[in-house]
Amino acid sequence: MERETATSQRAVRQEASERRRRQLLEAADRVVLRDGPGASMNAIAAEAGITKPILYRHFGDKSGLYRALAVRHTNALLAGLRAALDAPAERRAQVEATLDTYLAAIEARPQVYRFLMHPSDDDRATGQGFETGRHSAPLLRRMGEELAQVVIERIDLGPDGEAAARSWGHGIVGMMYAAGDWWLRERPFPRGQLVGHLTDLLWGRLAAVGDRPAASGG
Repeated sequence: MERETATSQRAVRQEASERRRRQLLEAADRVVLRDGPGASMNAIAAEAGITKPILYRHFGDKSGLYRALAVRHTNALLAGLRAALDAPAERRAQVEATLDTYLAAIEARPQVYRFLMHPSDDDRATGQGFETGRHSAPLLRRMGEELAQVVIERIDLGPDGEAAARSWGHGIVGMMYAAGDWWLRERPFPRGQLVGHLTDLLWGRLAAVGDRPAASGG
């Protein structure tokens, strides 16, 4: 009985800790939406109504908070990309929807995108390790692997299919990142036009390969 009570108390404490962590991440999101890469631990603690030491207790430092926010936003983005790829549509429409999902996400929350992908001058000056590429690379690798897995599941690329799918996955993510970063900075034309240009670029071999047979139910 005592063991069951202790287990129940641990579960309650863990649930409360996870709920508090979500609340702190939501406060951090609000500050990032306002301040972008310049979001500070002081501002986030103030937004959450706590002291900075309490914030450190949950995340360690700004890098720890960054990683937690990155997981939160990457999970949401990957869910959107998979939904676009899973939608019943002709393949070109799926490609367009996938590209548009990514670009719409960074357009809707540009400050969050900049916080995750670009360092602030203060971070570089204080040595917090937000060098360009150091933190964005894991996010891009994860997205590349996820997209590669979708390609493996849905498209027959022949005997060298896995290598091709991983190359495509990482290549497409790299293209989306580079093109999206440029477009978000300059806004030379509407998002839909960029989607069309990138889809045309991808449409060479994608239009020629066959689909895998549907898996039989068992």
